[in-house]
Amino acid sequence: MRHRVHGRKLGRPTPHRRALLRNLCTSLFEYGRITTTVQKAKELRPFAEKLITLGKKDTLHARRRAATFLLKAAVVKELFDTIAARYADRNGGYTRIIKLGFRSGDGADLAIVELLGSELSVKKAEKAADEKARKEKPRKESPEADEGPSTESSEEAKEKQSVAKKFSKKIKGALKGKKASKPGKATKARKDRPETT
Repeated sequence: MRHRVHGRKLGRPTPHRRALLRNLCTSLFEYGRITTTVQKAKELRPFAEKLITLGKKDTLHARRRAATFLLKAAVVKELFDTIAARYADRNGGYTRIIKLGFRSGDGADLAIVELLGSELSVKKAEKAADEKARKEKPRKESPEADEGPSTESSEEAKEKQSVAKKFSKKIKGALKGKKASKPGKATKARKDRPETT
């Protein structure tokens, strides 16, 4: 029974486990998102959140404490300058764990750990908004505005359809094992073989 047992050992001795968590925290703050196993992600989360809370204090002592845990000085600077400022109004809950499924090699349960509001998730949200705006634009345009370019677009559409038909004929011929004939040239019937229809 694991009553009142806090934390996971992750199959490592204490110094190795601490080094692993330091590496994971450093990578998380450096890249904004990392992929790891679910158990490591759950063990990483409290360390990352405490470091962000430490970053919000922005004192010399807090910087030195963060520098003892994080491996890169540039990441410490980024933590205090950009990451902590992003979460100034939020009290906890700075990270998100998204389960991915199982790794094909060993079947380990994988997860993504990401900082909320990181550039990656912001870019994804902007991209979704742009796609939504593109879908709504054609609906909002009036039919009067479409009269001018409609002749050009219909000609282009016909041209695309003819190209698509030619291409599909070539593909069908290739799938049947025959060479597709080029449009405009008649194929010669072979004299030694009878025609089959």
